[in-house]
Amino acid sequence: MVKELEKFRLESDSIGTIQVPAEAYYGVQSLRGKNNFHITGYKLGNDFIKALAYVKKASAIANLEAGMLDEDVVNAIVKASEEIIDGKFMDQFITDVIQGGAGTSMNMNMNEVIANRAGELLGGELGKYDKVHPNDHVNYGQSTNDVIPTAGKLALQMMSEELLKTLERLNLTLLDKSIEFDNVIKMGRTHLQDAVPIRLGQEFKAYAQPIARDIKRIKIALEDLKTVNMGATAVGTGINADTKYVEDVVRILSEVTNVDFVQADDLVDGTRNLDSFVWLSSALKVAAVNLSKMANDLRLMASGPKTGLAEINLPQQQPGSSIMPGKVNPVIPEVMNQVCFQIFGNDQTVTKAAEAGQLELNVFEPVLFFNLFQSIEILKNGVNTLIDNCLIGITANKERCQQLVDMSVGTITALNPHIGYKNAADIAKTSIKTGVSVVDLILERKLLTKEELDIILNPFEMTKPGIPGKSLLKNR
Repeated sequence: MVKELEKFRLESDSIGTIQVPAEAYYGVQSLRGKNNFHITGYKLGNDFIKALAYVKKASAIANLEAGMLDEDVVNAIVKASEEIIDGKFMDQFITDVIQGGAGTSMNMNMNEVIANRAGELLGGELGKYDKVHPNDHVNYGQSTNDVIPTAGKLALQMMSEELLKTLERLNLTLLDKSIEFDNVIKMGRTHLQDAVPIRLGQEFKAYAQPIARDIKRIKIALEDLKTVNMGATAVGTGINADTKYVEDVVRILSEVTNVDFVQADDLVDGTRNLDSFVWLSSALKVAAVNLSKMANDLRLMASGPKTGLAEINLPQQQPGSSIMPGKVNPVIPEVMNQVCFQIFGNDQTVTKAAEAGQLELNVFEPVLFFNLFQSIEILKNGVNTLIDNCLIGITANKERCQQLVDMSVGTITALNPHIGYKNAADIAKTSIKTGVSVVDLILERKLLTKEELDIILNPFEMTKPGIPGKSLLKNR
């Protein structure tokens, strides 16, 4: 029994006393948060933990410059924070990602780990807090209500770097494919019906363009997230924060993170309103809309391979059926669709979380961050597999594309200026009904010569601005 007790230490807070594992760097409030919130089974992500440690480091330095904390205490806090930023003690962050309290358990988890490690660096014992205290030192001049949103904004900046690189790679991959497929003529479709010819390269370029816009939108939203409310403390009034600390903390945070943060002009506004997070979530949703549309198109163009469009070939990545031998499915576009569906749902959660705040504080940041972080991570991962396991290996069935152009009556549109809409419509209807080609019907009715048709129905001429065979109009 004595040996069992030695594995724990007693810690107290305003609620009471509980046993904490003796070797733990977290403390009583972290453990209460862990015990209260058995929700998702997911712990805080490493990027968020590191971002929170950056905030604590900057706050300690600002308090030192303001003369509010002793140098030896600050040095120990900074050292402990840097160790966490370097990836140490990650197993000591034990609270669930979704929790009540607006993130107080997250904040206190960080405060306790830093206090225990800093105290240890100064020769103290875990759980004593006589040398460095979680609230009186690590959290000095701060509140969960300015620390957590600031850490979230920093984590989003950190996580988005890789996402933006991935989207830029996607844009370049699509542009490369647009060049590769520029000489492939196929039928364009509207309403899923034959329209007029288009080049496959034009379609792939049209996939690249919205991705470029998505990159711009995400960057703009991230700029808005560089405005933080550090110094606001509880409700935006800055109570219990020294004025010099309030003036300097955001500048110092920028210096230690190399992110150009600015302090909110109105700290009350900066504490209660989360619209900048909704903006980023919306930008991610728009990107997901564009990607899901592209995935839909890829599956349609690759459909078949014998009874569908079969205009392109997707790389074969795995057997497609447990019962149908030889079947191969478009699994990569399918998973891209599903990633996008998840992001759509995450955006709805972010929207509701931002809307549901009351008065001076929005308490729903934990679930908002969980969904935003997931959207960024799965979007990055989904795009990477789309590039590497699908887009790079796509090939065109050029002959099949040309066959569908030849079979279609969509080319009749190019003849409108030459034979008139009524004649063209009649020929189209007759071709569909009888199966006789548009060219043969035109020749049969002696509306145009073979030479004239060759000029007007040149596929490349029909895929760029202008009137195909315009020179013939002058001679008729």
